[in-house]
Amino acid sequence: MSLLTRLLALVTLVVLAGCTTKPAVWAPDEAVMAARYQAAGPTEIVLFNVINNENGRGEHSALMINAPSQRVLFDPAGTWTHPAAPERHDVHYGFDDAQLYRYTYYHARRTHHVLMQTLFVPPEVAERILRLAEVEGPVPDAYCAKSIISILHQVPGYEWIRDSFYPNSLSEQFATIPGVREERVYSDALPTERQQYTQ
Repeated sequence: MSLLTRLLALVTLVVLAGCTTKPAVWAPDEAVMAARYQAAGPTEIVLFNVINNENGRGEHSALMINAPSQRVLFDPAGTWTHPAAPERHDVHYGFDDAQLYRYTYYHARRTHHVLMQTLFVPPEVAERILRLAEVEGPVPDAYCAKSIISILHQVPGYEWIRDSFYPNSLSEQFATIPGVREERVYSDALPTERQQYTQ
């Protein structure tokens, strides 16, 4: 085997290693049904971007979907879990205000803050996005922003969003949609203190 062939084989293995997914998670029907949460207020989607405070780089994207049927979190290739928010392929059910708080402050810490971008959408659009999220996962590592863009591309009016692997690119494009509201969440918590938000 030539040196070039060996190098190509090694590069292929490295690339494939970066595209692995966490073990498939599929909560039972009874857990998902018991956790179901319908939020008051308008139907909306909230895009999360976890941003490194030192270099400004977006390091993770997620999408909260408040549909008429229920509110869920699509956390593609994410690490957050909670017993009261059963998961199926990166979709977390029972995403009430307590879980929203836990999720946000799991990510907001001394080294990172969370950009939350909220957009009101018609009920049928929110429901469609929810259904698309349910069939999108499980998502490979590093595909968080790309998977959310893939979902939005299937919704009329959002096809223009450019494909990207980068959370900042997604956030910057999302910010141009009329009506988007932004909030940044900061925290002085140490990274080791995040564990409390998974209990």
